[in-house]
Amino acid sequence: RATKRMKIVVPFTLAVIFLLLYLTFRSAASATLIMATLPFALVGGLWLIYLLGHHLSVASGVGFIALAGVSAEFGVIMLIYLDNAIREHEARGQMQTVADLREALIEGAVLRVRPKAMTVAVIIAGLLPLFIGAGTGSEVMQRIAAPMVGGMITAPLLSMIVLPAAYLLLRGRRLARAVP
Repeated sequence: RATKRMKIVVPFTLAVIFLLLYLTFRSAASATLIMATLPFALVGGLWLIYLLGHHLSVASGVGFIALAGVSAEFGVIMLIYLDNAIREHEARGQMQTVADLREALIEGAVLRVRPKAMTVAVIIAGLLPLFIGAGTGSEVMQRIAAPMVGGMITAPLLSMIVLPAAYLLLRGRRLARAVP
């Protein structure tokens, strides 16, 4: 029964996340880019569940849903900073080549390093008591916290490295077509 519910809840959750992303950016390409990175962000949670010897359960599914939300938030904020950096370069007339685009994306991504590190540290610090706790209900809470703790290792790296690189590929093609 739990697996049947998860088969309904997970796609519904992903559809809601996509809809919210689309409404945020008013762009299917940006929403799809963030959604495409979500499975990679969830890898850290899968690794930690595997290393702990846990089975997938409703509790771990709740943790993965929360992780997907946080990962999508990381992606949204990163794309906003990347778009702002591109707009600033365009306003200065420095968006003529793919190298200019790369420079703008690096500037935008670098602005997110410290805030992202602080966010990850706070999330892990908040989940650590649930993760290492003992007593009544601790088994369930550990299964909820495990995907989040594991995902907080891979999701920030993904949004700091893979997302700007994928964005560079998408925008670079568009820039190359626009510039003769």
